[in-house]
Amino acid sequence: MNVKKSVKWFLAGFMALIFAGLSVPGPEAHAQSGPAPVIIRDTEIEDILKEWTRPLRASSGLNDVKIVLVQSSDVNAFVAGGANIFLYTGLISKTESPGELLGVIAHEMGHIAGGHLISTRSAMQRASYESILGAVLGIGAAIATGKGGAASAIIAGSSSMAANRFLAYSRVNESSADQAAFTYLSQSGNSASGLVSFFKKLESEELLPATQQSAYMRTHPVTRDRIQAVGALVARSSLKEEHSTPAQIEQHARIKAKLIGFITPQQVAWTYDERDSSVAARYARSIAAYRMNDLAGALKYLDPLITAEPKNPYFQEFKGQILVDFSRIEDGIPYYRRAVELLPDAPLLRVALAHALIESGDNPARLKEAITHLQRALKTENRTTRPHRLLATAYGRLGQESMAKLHLAEEGVMQGRVEYAKSQAEGALAGFQEGAPEAIRAHDLLAYIETLGRRSDSGQGE
Repeated sequence: MNVKKSVKWFLAGFMALIFAGLSVPGPEAHAQSGPAPVIIRDTEIEDILKEWTRPLRASSGLNDVKIVLVQSSDVNAFVAGGANIFLYTGLISKTESPGELLGVIAHEMGHIAGGHLISTRSAMQRASYESILGAVLGIGAAIATGKGGAASAIIAGSSSMAANRFLAYSRVNESSADQAAFTYLSQSGNSASGLVSFFKKLESEELLPATQQSAYMRTHPVTRDRIQAVGALVARSSLKEEHSTPAQIEQHARIKAKLIGFITPQQVAWTYDERDSSVAARYARSIAAYRMNDLAGALKYLDPLITAEPKNPYFQEFKGQILVDFSRIEDGIPYYRRAVELLPDAPLLRVALAHALIESGDNPARLKEAITHLQRALKTENRTTRPHRLLATAYGRLGQESMAKLHLAEEGVMQGRVEYAKSQAEGALAGFQEGAPEAIRAHDLLAYIETLGRRSDSGQGE
């Protein structure tokens, strides 16, 4: 497989850039920092953040919070589409400790608990993360209609205003979220000093023109009063200093290594001294080599890491990805299998394995195995379109056209491509016996699509 095409089309597990049909040029708000933000999926980073925030979720009662990674050099984070925290890679890269990152997440959880949620279109009920992000950034009209003209009009300059209107929190809401973050952190045995130190990083932007401030600063104005207020809470607390564990510090280093390796591989050599033999540095070098189409270099740095940590599922998955993307599919599949064996409840690893099985050819046994992995992944991975696209491919190759159309309809609904989804669902329904589970699913999709149409006709966009 062509590596560049694969990186753009599908990188499940390790920095999977899932565009999900939403390929829209960057809005004006991001002109200084590169292309438009896109959702990325990474099993390792998501697992680390889930582990770190488990005590926060317990202390806050917000057990259903999802952290969604957004690739953008902007420093930003916000809550949208329910209890979903959209966390920008630019913000993660700016943090210098686990406590700073945990502090920001706790603050966003404070917004969720306070009901400071961004109102998105009612059509977002079954939408993908990409569609929610698009709605917040002001391209909801393009997503809902599938019309390029709507996207073009928005790109011309209104996106930044739409995003700022949705995302800007009041001073009272910010103080409330700060207080909640302090409470969650304290009750879970963490210091809020990381939140204070992160805010201090942004304090210098306060006097800059809005166009030169980070997105986070524009929507979460960090004032000296807020910093002093949280600082006073920390000063009175018994948890004055951040005490991240060695494991958390290592995990934070690996997160940052992965981000720089995948997003800006050319900067790895400048970031990590050639004498740096840490796992994070070697990880970054392996990823950067892979991104720059250097197979030998990627394996040179990765293989010793696998030898040192043979039960690390993320290293296993990455080697599988490297080999598959360099057209060594048969060599890569065993590494994907090992990753799934080590981490069976990670849906994205199963999606990655299924993708490799499908790419290996039209072997019916492998196609059926891929379907099994994808169906299991969908039990917990219900906001990602990629499993549906792969299922459509597998069923299509097995000659089960109605099942293929059903999953294309599911994908279309998640992307907001209403007419396309309706056409696929109707086509699928024609091939199922009435009353069969698949027919019921098709009817459900058509009913939902009809509901969206009625809301649109009546002007109910929120």
